[in-house]
Amino acid sequence: MKKLAALVCLSLTFLTTLKAQEKPNVVFILADDMGYGDLGAYGQKLIRTPNIDKLAENGMLFTQFYAGTSVCAPSRSALMTGQHTGHTPIRGNYEIEPEGQRPLPDSTITLAKIFKKAGYATGDFGKWGLGFAGSSGDPLNQGFDQFFGYNCQRQSHNYFPEHLWDNSTKVSLDNDFTKLKAYAPELIQKQALNFIAANKAQPFFLYLSYTLPHAGLQLPAVNKAFEDYKKEFNEQPRAIKKEWDGNGYQPQAYPHAAYAAMVTTLDTYVGQVVAKLKTLGLDKNTLIVFTSDNGPHREGGNDPGFFNSSGGFKGIKRSLYEGGIREPMIAYWPGKIQKGKRTRQTGAFWDFLPTFAELIQQPVPAAVDGISILPTLLSRGRQKQHEFLYWEFHEDGGRQAVRKGKWKGVRNKADTESSKWELYNLETDPQESKDLAATQPLMIKQLQKITRQSHRPSDVPAWNFKNN
Repeated sequence: MKKLAALVCLSLTFLTTLKAQEKPNVVFILADDMGYGDLGAYGQKLIRTPNIDKLAENGMLFTQFYAGTSVCAPSRSALMTGQHTGHTPIRGNYEIEPEGQRPLPDSTITLAKIFKKAGYATGDFGKWGLGFAGSSGDPLNQGFDQFFGYNCQRQSHNYFPEHLWDNSTKVSLDNDFTKLKAYAPELIQKQALNFIAANKAQPFFLYLSYTLPHAGLQLPAVNKAFEDYKKEFNEQPRAIKKEWDGNGYQPQAYPHAAYAAMVTTLDTYVGQVVAKLKTLGLDKNTLIVFTSDNGPHREGGNDPGFFNSSGGFKGIKRSLYEGGIREPMIAYWPGKIQKGKRTRQTGAFWDFLPTFAELIQQPVPAAVDGISILPTLLSRGRQKQHEFLYWEFHEDGGRQAVRKGKWKGVRNKADTESSKWELYNLETDPQESKDLAATQPLMIKQLQKITRQSHRPSDVPAWNFKNN
């Protein structure tokens, strides 16, 4: 009888595990400040990204996909909430001292909360930036079971920080500006791989919010890619005018090689994640998504023009032209997503929440702005289309942008009465070089109507437009 009971118990455990693993795992990989043109799959010629390119080769590559906006926190808020930047709670990089950013409210329905409600283990490893430790926006209060990394995005400007966060515990590291030993991305990657192994018997949502390749341009003491790129680019060291005192970005004598090596290091981490999934037999039941939170940066000595990081598009980070918000987006799921597929389906960060909700059969909150792109991913059913896409940016006098079909409108200095709309036909002019606003007055009126209807007033005055 004891043997029979043990056998029944073992069988029930096996069936429970099998049923749990019928739900697909989701690994969402978010690069930080990577441009549309920084990957080989998107035309990059100087930087090697073989692992990410392989995901594109064996999965689906999007050519018309957009970030939440053109800087970190509001773009990630759009991702987490399924709302564009006229609606999402966090619409700018609002800093809190001594460490952290303005928090998401308690009532926010996030991606992580939806996965958790569906019985998923949830983990975030990397950079958060949506609420300081212990606040309503703490990742542990927004649906994540586990967090390891930088709570504060300002702290993540240094890859050798004095501490990281392990859930609610501040973990001190053997670093200061004179002693750079513990490279944070390596520590974060180790914890992420451990999370996969620890949750192999249950469905999980893994949010890899990597900091690479955001400035500063820093690498561990030994990095083969860095040495290789220095030789390949024949890069001569730049003079460091002032010894780093720990404030701002650490100066980099070899900025081209450093940036390229940071992208390649990120690619290596992606390869390790894929290898771990395969080793554990989870790869065929795991959807992997790769994208970036905004366009390429020109900070810490970086030179996006050298690499054509914007992929030929106009603008970089903080711009609402295509180069600031159009991003690489790759989806990989063996046997489910068509191999080697390129799609022009238009989408944005606020589409991920309804997409994943449909995938795991959870209700979609009424307030979302996104649409599910699961029909596109799985090449089945009818794909709904956006009537328009809308973005806000609240620095440099404010910016707004709208994409409606082939038309793209951009309004810079939106807080001034003299601001005017620019209008581009993305079908014939994806580089946004010819402003057609003067010839399309009816379209300009449509853009004005969309912006008035899309901007919901915020309780943060700086996130409202004086002239909307």
